[in-house]
This record gives sequence, C-alpha cells and structure tokens, in this order.
Amino acid sequence: MHNTKQKITITAAACIVALSLGACGSASEGSDSSAKSDSNAIITAFDTEPQNGLIPGDTNERGGGRPSSMLFSGLVGVTPDGKSVNEVADSITPSADKTQYTVKLKPGWKFSDGSPVKASSFTKAWSYTANAVNAQKGSSFLSLIKGYDELQDTNIKSDAQLSGLKVIDDLTFTVDLTQPDSVFPIKVGYDAFFPLPESFYKDPKGFGEHPVGNGPYKFQSWEHNKSIQLVKNPYYKGQFKPRNGGITFKIYTSTDAAYADIQAGNLDLMENVPASASKTFTSDTNVQSFNKAGSSIAAVALPSNLEHFKEDQEGILRRQAISMSIDRESICKKVLNGTASPAASYSAPTIPGYTTDLENSGNIKYNPKKAKELWDQANKISKIPADYKLTFSYNADETSYKSVYKAVANMVKSNLGIDTEDVPVATFQEYRQNVTARKMTGAFHAGWTPDYPSVENYLHPIYASDSADGKGANDTDYKNPEFDDLIKQSAKAADSKEENALYAKAQGILLRDMPGIPLYYLNRTGAASKQVKDFTMSWQNYPVYWMASVTSK
Repeated sequence: MHNTKQKITITAAACIVALSLGACGSASEGSDSSAKSDSNAIITAFDTEPQNGLIPGDTNERGGGRPSSMLFSGLVGVTPDGKSVNEVADSITPSADKTQYTVKLKPGWKFSDGSPVKASSFTKAWSYTANAVNAQKGSSFLSLIKGYDELQDTNIKSDAQLSGLKVIDDLTFTVDLTQPDSVFPIKVGYDAFFPLPESFYKDPKGFGEHPVGNGPYKFQSWEHNKSIQLVKNPYYKGQFKPRNGGITFKIYTSTDAAYADIQAGNLDLMENVPASASKTFTSDTNVQSFNKAGSSIAAVALPSNLEHFKEDQEGILRRQAISMSIDRESICKKVLNGTASPAASYSAPTIPGYTTDLENSGNIKYNPKKAKELWDQANKISKIPADYKLTFSYNADETSYKSVYKAVANMVKSNLGIDTEDVPVATFQEYRQNVTARKMTGAFHAGWTPDYPSVENYLHPIYASDSADGKGANDTDYKNPEFDDLIKQSAKAADSKEENALYAKAQGILLRDMPGIPLYYLNRTGAASKQVKDFTMSWQNYPVYWMASVTSK
C-alpha cells in the first residue's frame, strides 16, 4: 500500500521471506563521490497531503504512509533489497499448527517522548485498530486474531481489547489466531501492527497531528498542505539508523513541479517521475535517476454496487469487456514510455509465488472483438441506456494518470461504442476521501504498493469480504465467499507450494469477476538532486530515506 521503510516480518522460528531482486542502486552516476556528505543536514522529499492524521492504523495511502513509516518501527523491518530483519522483536515463535505466536521484544526500546515500548504498546494498539468503534482503515489486517469479530460490534467500548492477545510480561505477549496463518509472521511488519504510546489514548485526534513514535525519526511539525518535518529520533535502537539529520516532506499537488524542483536542487528525493519526464529522466544530467522492475500495480476499479456493473452476470460480462478493450502494451510503451509493463495477474513479477498460469487469464489480454461480443451479451441481459457515460476518475496531482486514463477512456469508447470520460480530481487527498466515502459513480484508479512481499498482500486486503465496507483496502466492496474461502485455505497451507497454488486459484476467480481490472506494473522509478549521496529506491518504490544524505555546502 504505502510503507517506505519496507516493514515486513522475520523471526528465528519462522521462515525468512525475501524478494528475488538484484542489488538496489541508482541508474545514474550520482553525486560527486569526492564530496563529503553532512550527516546532520536535513533532506527534502516529495509527499502529498495525508488523508488523515498520522495514526498508523488509520493510514493506508502514500501521503500519510511516507512520514508514518519513518516515525514508527514494528516488530520487524526490511532492508532496501527486501531481506527481513528483526526490529523491536527479539523473536516471533509459532506454535506447531501456526495458530499461536509468542512474541518477545528486545529490551530498551523507547518512544520519542522517552516512554518505554512494552508488550502492551503492541496489544493495546492492535486492539484499538481492530475495534470497529474507532473506524481505523487498517482494521481488517487484525481480522484473524481471536476476538476480532466481537470488536466489530459498534456498541462496544472503544478501549475493548482483542481476546486473542495476552501480555505475559513487559517484553512478552502471545497472539492467538482463529485459524492457522502462515503469512502472519510477514503481516506484522505492516503499519496496522505498529505500537502506540500511552499518550495516544488520551487524545487520538491530537496525536495524529503531533505523533509520538519509536522509529528512526521523531515528529517536529506539520504545516498542512506545505510540509511535514521530521528529525532524528535519539531513542531509536533499530537497524535503519539515519545518515541525515532529518526529513522535510514537502507537499506537492503536481509531480511536474516536484521534478522541476529536483532538477533545480530545491528538492532531494521523489518517486514516480511525471509522464512529462518519463522519456528523458534517465539521461537528464540535472538529476540522479532510478528505473528498475518494481512491485506496484495499477488497476481500474469498479464499485460492486454500480448499476450495470454489479457482481452479477451482466456486470461481470461488462467488466470483462472493459478489460479486453484496453491495450495495455500500448499504454506502457506510448503513454508511460517504458516505465511500466502490462499486468498479467493480480500480483507483480518481483513477488515470490508470482505466476501467469491462471484460469481466465484471457480476460486480461487485449481482444477488442471479444470485448464487443461480451458487451453485446450484457446488453441482452439488461440494455444500458443510450446516453450512458462511463467515467474514469483519478487524482490529477499524479500527472501521468491524466494521459493513462484519457487513453483508457478512449480505448473503451472506441472498442465498445459507448460514451466515456476521464475525470480528474484535484488532489490525492480529495480523491481518497471520495473513494473512502463511496462517492465514486464510475470507474476509478486503484494503485497498490505491497506492504509485505507475498502474493497474499495483493489479494486479501484488496478483495476479501472482511476488508470491505471501510474495514480495509477493498474500496469496491467486492464480496465472494468462494474467493474468501481460498484465502482462508492458503493460510493453513503446509508449504509455499500449496499456498501459491491456492493463491493462483483465487486469482482465477478475480480474473472472472474483475472487481479490479489490472492495468500495469510500475517500474521503481525515482529521481534525486545531484547533491544527494547514496540514493536508491526500495523494493516498494520509495526512496530509502534513512540512507540518503546531502553533500556539504
């Protein structure tokens, strides 16, 4: 989804999960190797205005995710090249049947206000996030912990605790699950599993405006729509120690403006270069560039309650028709100038378990003739009005989306013979608010950067029933019991082979129903100013903020 510091999970008792990526590094020469970097200098980085306050369990978008992931550390973290390492956890030990995990913490960890990080810092935070009364967007990530269902009663107290969490002592707690979950030791690196200090519960809203975390950086200030300032956290005890004095996240409403600032040396780091620079950024001598295979996926989402596109025979036919009417290869080559590749499944090629050997895979291939046939079949079930217009919404502050969705709208219009329109929403914040409030009356852009390197993370959070209705990232409110059951079965899998086979079956169902229509995989692209030292991009396509520094002036 967002995460910058790549928080994923490892334990001595659980298997290590790592991506099969080559060494990270810039595609350009970088700054002058003879220049000295200043370990106390503040670096500047691109951001968008967060949708909400900086509360980890309520953050599932990039604007808040960038600073939040630098302010907090979970049980585990991940190196820039995707290798999992313990952070706050000393060990996470599963029971034989993987229905219980015993978590032991390293001693001495503190929040940036000096208060200790204890077992209860995790159990209370997880319970708060899971509790429906608190309406946290990361709630569904806690759904397999015992007591989650009881906390979905909106009449329950806001401080009610998950019955599956038990504090043994200040550095030990156990987690009881409702069923085996082989991916749990990976999931706990995600933001929804971050700890919170006691001060949070006194004023959650105020905390979101002035958060106190345990990560590499501590919060300094937030001038809305302008910047968020972080400085080094002197109490941080983890493995991602900053090589700079802090990060100022500068808030932009245009990636073109951000890139121009990179060129001029007024901004140090950004990811996802704008479409206007996609042809030239790797040869631009005014910047350092990065362009390698990535894990992010872009899709077209359609609300499940949208008239003529519901999860019934008519709606499924129309979704399949739209998918087949889109020439992904052309978009990647001509619109995105080789910074993306056509999607061939619901996960990305850099993720362990990725496969294109999927049932219904033909529905994701360009076939305008078949698309029109399917559309006509749907019209026989229920005739769509002659004046119907299918809209494609997106956030306009990501400038490449305008070109992408104008192309998508034109392809659908041309191949299906219907009226279409691309509809920009000014900012990412406003766009996400509209999605969260279920105000979308047509198709809309859905992007996903995984929270941990597992195919499961592309499936459960986005398409499972327990992630719908505002409880997770299932923004279309798609619900299919057959899909849900396969996800549950995969959690009980004896090994990765069985697990991946179940993920493949689940994707076959998605390729039939098309709640989201995969478009393309984004490369990890980014740019840095010439004064930055050690610029690289993480496997999730974020600059590795803690590693970067700027040369002395």
